[in-house]
Amino acid sequence: MLEIELLEKLCTACGISGDEGEVRSIILDEISPFADEINIDSMGNVIVFKKGKQRAGKRLMLSAHMDEVGFIVTDIQDNGMLKFECVGGINDSAAFAKQLFVGRDKIPGVVCSKPLHLLDSDEKGKNPPVKALTIDIGAKNREEAEKYIRLGDSVVFDSPYENKYGRIIGKAIDDRLGCLVLIDMIKSDLLYDMNFVFCVQEEVGLRGAAAAAYTIAPDSAIVIEATTAADLPTAENEKRVCIVGNGAVVSFMDRATVYDKEYYNIAMNIAREKNIPAQTKTMIAGGNDAGVIHRSRGGVRTIAVSVPCRYLHSSSSLILESDAKAVYELVYALAENIAGNR
Repeated sequence: MLEIELLEKLCTACGISGDEGEVRSIILDEISPFADEINIDSMGNVIVFKKGKQRAGKRLMLSAHMDEVGFIVTDIQDNGMLKFECVGGINDSAAFAKQLFVGRDKIPGVVCSKPLHLLDSDEKGKNPPVKALTIDIGAKNREEAEKYIRLGDSVVFDSPYENKYGRIIGKAIDDRLGCLVLIDMIKSDLLYDMNFVFCVQEEVGLRGAAAAAYTIAPDSAIVIEATTAADLPTAENEKRVCIVGNGAVVSFMDRATVYDKEYYNIAMNIAREKNIPAQTKTMIAGGNDAGVIHRSRGGVRTIAVSVPCRYLHSSSSLILESDAKAVYELVYALAENIAGNR
């Protein structure tokens, strides 16, 4: 059963790509009493082996990434303002005027731009690009800012987490929901042996998963993710991608992967047989760690199961608790089917 209460702790932890330590510590605390083997590789991936009641017919890897999108400090200006760059794909509109935590001590800050009354006519009505933005931590000059901030410090959204009426809003649901699914599976009694990976650096090029897949050398893989739901008035038909409330999302193709067709069919058949709400991702867009996993070594049969998520890569993503539970149920059943070589 999905321990949805733990999602708040995972989502409010800070962990941009390359700085996932806080998230990793939470995961290790949760899984250590239940895992048979835990290894942390040189990149920071958490690689876990969990024995089942039976030996698996296929070596199965289940993968979710720990990192979230955010920013990194690139300059401290004379006036105490901070220049920064994006870590991962963040829209200009998702950055402006947001509250942030900056650096190792989580200094509060806010993203700011040129005041409205100083904007040129061609700048009005437009989202300012990231290169035109700065972070204000309230420092009066460079010397004061340098007491708290270093170049290369991580910056994350300072966002509240809410779960009311089954609607969950918060940052980093991509992919802390996937991490939660893996945690709950590791805590459960598995029918077959399985391998689990909590990956680093997905948001900057699928880097951790490439190393982990090489290490594990799986026959098959299931990637658990969050995917863009564009079920809004501005999108129609297949451009809605998937719909919040319609269950787990199973992909047949994205920009990085053509998924295993048999596994896709098995997943949809399991959903029908077990009455698990499921839907198809209707646009060939985006990508995830499957893009490197399926090409590892001699090739890996791969499938992705995702939670539909509005406002992905922003300070306030939205999912439904019912969809999260559907993802867990489908992944659990699909993993048993694949590991059992049925």
